[in-house]
Amino acid sequence: MRAPQLHSSLHGFCLGAFAYLTHELANGDDLPFAFDAHTTRNGPSLYEYRPLTRDYVENRSGRLFALTDTGLALEELRREPAAAIFARAHAGSRMGADQALFRAVLLPLVADTADACGGFDWDDAAFDRAYAGLEETLFGEERRYAAVAPLIGLEAGSAVELGGGVRVRPAADNELRASWPDGARLAPPDFGREMDRMCVLELEHSLPAGGSSPPDAPGELADAVTALRLATAGAIAAGPVIFERLDWRPYGIRPVLPISATQPPGEATRLDSFRGGLARTLRERLPAADADSELADALDRWELSLFQSDPFRSEQLRSALESLLGRGDGLWASALRAGVLLGETGRERAEVLGALRSLGSARTPPLADDAVRRAIVETLTHGNRAQLVEALDESLLGVRARPGSFVAQSLAM
Repeated sequence: MRAPQLHSSLHGFCLGAFAYLTHELANGDDLPFAFDAHTTRNGPSLYEYRPLTRDYVENRSGRLFALTDTGLALEELRREPAAAIFARAHAGSRMGADQALFRAVLLPLVADTADACGGFDWDDAAFDRAYAGLEETLFGEERRYAAVAPLIGLEAGSAVELGGGVRVRPAADNELRASWPDGARLAPPDFGREMDRMCVLELEHSLPAGGSSPPDAPGELADAVTALRLATAGAIAAGPVIFERLDWRPYGIRPVLPISATQPPGEATRLDSFRGGLARTLRERLPAADADSELADALDRWELSLFQSDPFRSEQLRSALESLLGRGDGLWASALRAGVLLGETGRERAEVLGALRSLGSARTPPLADDAVRRAIVETLTHGNRAQLVEALDESLLGVRARPGSFVAQSLAM
């Protein structure tokens, strides 16, 4: 035991919470139960009544927060620098630091102890096991941070790594509700039931001990959504909220960035191994836009065009193409460069050029819509936009061979 004073304070808090909840049950409250069936191979099924203690505790969180023992426990927690990370999870929100500590530390401790007791008959050993897990979180050498956002518009049969601790994976059964009581209510409609709503986008990081701040989950997951949209051309979105946890304890709930949380018109798609690898490459290259304002403008305008209709959609795509490959030379030059980049044959180049030159008109040609996406993909995978534009100009002059476009051609629809 590393913090005897904290142990004593939290022990008193849990005893007080148990006494209050037991009094509520004695006065007529009902403890809900789940009726679980356990099948056996050769014999009859076995049935178990399981008390839903966690739900019961959560539903009375407001009353527990008002207990005198809660104030004493919070006072002791505030003395622990390692607990500050839980309060920072809700900085700037309507929830204060004390409420953040209560919901992230004290309430789960009561629920864990009640689960181990199978109800509200106090057992010191059950509390000690629950407290040991909390102490490991507070004083361990490192912490495991995770942020999970529901995905819509995408199917994946297994986990697909996108690099940097980001992955797409199938959601576990009842995953959101198990850690966040409001998880089912905050998830998208039909999440976990429709085939294109069975996956989550997850970010995992190790945090050193000492109260380190967590990563920018909304920003990192937004980059992943952009990469998935570029790689698959699917109508993909995440959210609407991000569920955060620290060492498997609820940590916070934050909104997904609006452009990533909104599903664009279109069809759902499937993430295969090729497109998963491409999405990983794109996600890793997207930070290059921070130092390239024209690339950032092209990405922003292309993603905004997903939600617009003509003529605004066509105008956004035209501006995106000019920012990407124009280098100040206008639509004609950027369309010509894109034709060389994307077309394997003279006929294909002419088709791409003709479609892109009509951007900005009243209606977006279908080929132009996808060609802008493919041009962004090719530019990001090339790695250096300025060098790519120079190479395209030299190939137009016959000075060198055209840059390869294997990725863009593989994505052609």
